[in-house]
Amino acid sequence: MDAFEVNKTIGAVLSALLVVFGSKTMLDIVYKEHKPEKAGWALPITEVAPTAAKAPAAPFEVAKVLALLPKASPENGQDTFKKCLQCHTPDKGGRILTGPNLWGVVGRARAAQPGFPYSEAMKSHPGNWTFEELAKYLHDPKADIPGNKMAFAGVKDDAELADLLVYLRKLADSPAPLPQ
Repeated sequence: MDAFEVNKTIGAVLSALLVVFGSKTMLDIVYKEHKPEKAGWALPITEVAPTAAKAPAAPFEVAKVLALLPKASPENGQDTFKKCLQCHTPDKGGRILTGPNLWGVVGRARAAQPGFPYSEAMKSHPGNWTFEELAKYLHDPKADIPGNKMAFAGVKDDAELADLLVYLRKLADSPAPLPQ
């Protein structure tokens, strides 16, 4: 094969590459890609207010939550309870996870679930889990019983807390009466 034939072969290969890549570049130029008007997803961005401008939170009032109990929704409370399922079971005779089983918790004595290793802080608080005590505890567990094991920030919304309490009330063979 002489040099002329080699040059023709190399020229043909380069011409083919030029047509392939050149046509793609020409199509990109002619049909310029347009960016979408808005992104396919929106990230929830909240502005952080300066701490000096932040108004102090109103103190928690158990009476407000207890007043909401007659109109509270156990179905909404069940949705709220989904946060608790990582550590607690709601089933009668359910197993103990990181936290105790919550079947029959309303009216039950504190630190009384057999087989669960309660903290000394919880054991040192006598009494029963009334609606009032549960509301205070579930609103802010660390403030209500300092030193307890529960690593949950609490339910800050009064209506959501009332719904949760009414749901917990249903977790019993005979639900406790609502407070007057």
